[in-house]
Amino acid sequence: MNDRELPRVTYSNIHTDFSGVHDLLDRRLPDFQSRMLGQDVLHRFDGHTARGDVLQDALSPIDHRLLIGRFPAAGGDVVELAINSARRAQPSWAAQGWAARIEVLRRLATVLSERKYDFAMGTIIEIGKSRLEALGEAEEAVDLIRYYCDQAERSDGYRQPLARAFPNESTHDVLRPYGVFAVIAPFNFPLALSVNMICASLLAGNTVVYKPSPRAALTGALLLSACDAAGVPGGCVNGVFGGAQTGAALAHHPGIDGYAFTGSLEVGMDLLQAVGAGRHAKPVIAEMGGKNPTYVAASADLDIAVQGVLRSAFGLQGQKCSAGSKVYAHASVHDAFVDRLCAAARAITVGDPRERGVFMGPLIDEGAWRRYRTACEEAGAAGRLALGGSRLSAGELAYGHYAQPAVAAGLPASHRLHRQELFLPFVAVQPYADLRTAIDDGNAVDYGLTAGCYAADEDEIDLFLNRAQAGALYVNRASGATTGAWPGIQTFCGWKGSGMTGKGGLGPYYVMQFAREQSHTVWHP
Repeated sequence: MNDRELPRVTYSNIHTDFSGVHDLLDRRLPDFQSRMLGQDVLHRFDGHTARGDVLQDALSPIDHRLLIGRFPAAGGDVVELAINSARRAQPSWAAQGWAARIEVLRRLATVLSERKYDFAMGTIIEIGKSRLEALGEAEEAVDLIRYYCDQAERSDGYRQPLARAFPNESTHDVLRPYGVFAVIAPFNFPLALSVNMICASLLAGNTVVYKPSPRAALTGALLLSACDAAGVPGGCVNGVFGGAQTGAALAHHPGIDGYAFTGSLEVGMDLLQAVGAGRHAKPVIAEMGGKNPTYVAASADLDIAVQGVLRSAFGLQGQKCSAGSKVYAHASVHDAFVDRLCAAARAITVGDPRERGVFMGPLIDEGAWRRYRTACEEAGAAGRLALGGSRLSAGELAYGHYAQPAVAAGLPASHRLHRQELFLPFVAVQPYADLRTAIDDGNAVDYGLTAGCYAADEDEIDLFLNRAQAGALYVNRASGATTGAWPGIQTFCGWKGSGMTGKGGLGPYYVMQFAREQSHTVWHP
C-alpha cells in the first residue's frame, strides 16, 4: 500500500485502522534519521543561507544522546539583514496581486503534502510528539493553506463594492498589506502554527521574517526548504534562528510592520508593550495559552467524557495551549469520573514516540519536569494526587524526561493549579453542585481559549454554550474535550488573556487581520 492509499490522519479520527501508516513510518524513520539529523542549519535570507553566529547543539527530548543538529542564534546584525531582505522583496510580492500569491501558496501546500511524513518524523524526534499527532499536524498545515487560499479566492481578495454617493462615483473597499511581518512560532505545533501565521502574512501581501522556536529549529528549517521548493520568491520568507534575544531584537526593530506570535501570556504581553512603545500602532496578532475547563454533568456519558478528557489532558504530554487541565464534575458522578479517568490514564503507553502504540512521549525539557514535580507535590499536600508524580526511567527512558499522567482531586477551589496554565500532563478534578456556578468559576481565570462540556440535558448544554467565556467550545466530543480544532471547521480564537484581536486562526476572519483597510473612490466623468 502506498502513502496515497493510507487513511488520512486528523485530530478526530480515533477509531480508524492506522496500521498501514505505522508500517510506513517503521520503514521511513531510520532513513529520515540518517538523512536529516546531525546537520548544521543556517539562517536564510533572499533564498540563500547565511551562517551568522556560533552554532549550538540541539538534542532530542526523546533521548538526550541524540543530536538533532546544530543551529545558530541570531543577534541584532543578523535580524537586520533578514528584515532588509524582507523589505526589498515586499513591494514586488504585493504588486503580484491576490491571484498570483494564491498560486504560489497552493504550490507550497502541495510540497508540504508531498513531504508530510518528513515533517511528521521531524516533530516526533524534535518535540516528542506521538506518531498520529505528528501526522495530524502535517495534514492540518496543508489544510490551513488551502482553506485560506480558497477563502481569499471566493472573496476576490477581500475586495468588495460599497455604496455610491453619486451616480458617477464608485467606491470599493480593499485590503492592503502592512509590509513586513515578524512571525514568532512556538515549539508545540511548530509546523501548523508557523504555516498558519506565515501563510496569512503572505496572502495579505506582506513578507516575513520567521523565527521558529529554538526547540523546533529542524521543523523550521524543513519549512524554509519547502518554501524554496514551492517557488516562494527569495526574500518573502526569511528565517532567523534563536531564542529570547532574537525575539527581543525583532520586537524592538522599527523595520517590522506587524507581529504574529504564538506563545505564553507573559511573553505576548511583553511583546505588546514593546511594540506599543514605538512611534505608532502596529498589529500584534497573538495567541497566548489557556486554562481550559471541562464540565461533566450528572447526565453525561462518563465513558465518552473520560475518553475526551484523557485525550485533551495528556495528548502531547499536556503541552498544548488547548490542553484540558481542569475538570468540574457534578458531585453525584465526581468520584466515579475520577476513578474511571485514573484507570484509563494508567493504560496510556508512555515511551519513545518513534514506536507505534505510544500515546505520551517525553516532556520537552528539564524545566518542564521540574514544574511537573512541583505541581504533583503541591497537589498531594493540598488535596489528593490520585495518579502520577513519578518519573519513568527504566531502560532507554532514562535519557529523557518521561512522566506519568497525573490526576489530582480535592484541591481548594482557589488553588493555583486550578487557575494557572501548566503545560503539563496534569489534570485537576473538582466537584460542583450547580453548573452555572461552576461555569462562572471556570471563567474566572486570565484565559479564554477552549472549554468542553459533557451532558445529555439540553438545558445544561445551552447554559454552557451561552455562558462559557472561551473562543472554541466543544460538547460531548470523545475525540477531545477541549482540543482538536481544524481549519474551516472550528475557529481557534482566544478570549481575554488567550488572544489579542478577538479573531482566531483556522477561521474566516484571520487573514484579514494581516492587512489594513482602504477605500478607493473614483469619479467617472
